[in-house]
Amino acid sequence: MTDAEIVNPLFENIRSLFENKIFLSTFFSFLIAQFIKMIFYLINGKARKKFNNALEIMLWRTGGMPSSHSSVVCALVTATGIKEGIDSTYFVVALIFAMVVLRDAVGVRRAAGIQAKTLNNLGKQVSKISGQEYRFVKEVQGHTPLEVLAGSCLGILITVVFFLL
Repeated sequence: MTDAEIVNPLFENIRSLFENKIFLSTFFSFLIAQFIKMIFYLINGKARKKFNNALEIMLWRTGGMPSSHSSVVCALVTATGIKEGIDSTYFVVALIFAMVVLRDAVGVRRAAGIQAKTLNNLGKQVSKISGQEYRFVKEVQGHTPLEVLAGSCLGILITVVFFLL
């Protein structure tokens, strides 16, 4: 087998991925949600001092408006439903996956973030009193129901636009 016989199918598979409307609508739902999130941070003044970190905000920041997790899974469900039909196994799997992610975003992750923030406040107070150093725990942000709703609507909208084009 020659190198060309190995490489050509690989490039064909990669090319077909970037022609797949399910992939594209889901991928762009993530990027657009994160871009909007970055704009909200800049407008609200939360990121003015950290403008150099705009790429980090756009690609990796969790929490905030809109929820990119919600946008991605709702785009995936919508695209799968349009392409495969809502009676397909693929749609059911995507729907159950979305339900878990949406519940996690607004419930478990949010509660964990609130608990971490409270623990850090307590740790700081105890550290002042005792003189012992406190190592802060990461405050993972979840989402408010409005952030999840906005992300969900964004994902559905982007997917519908992709399939209409």
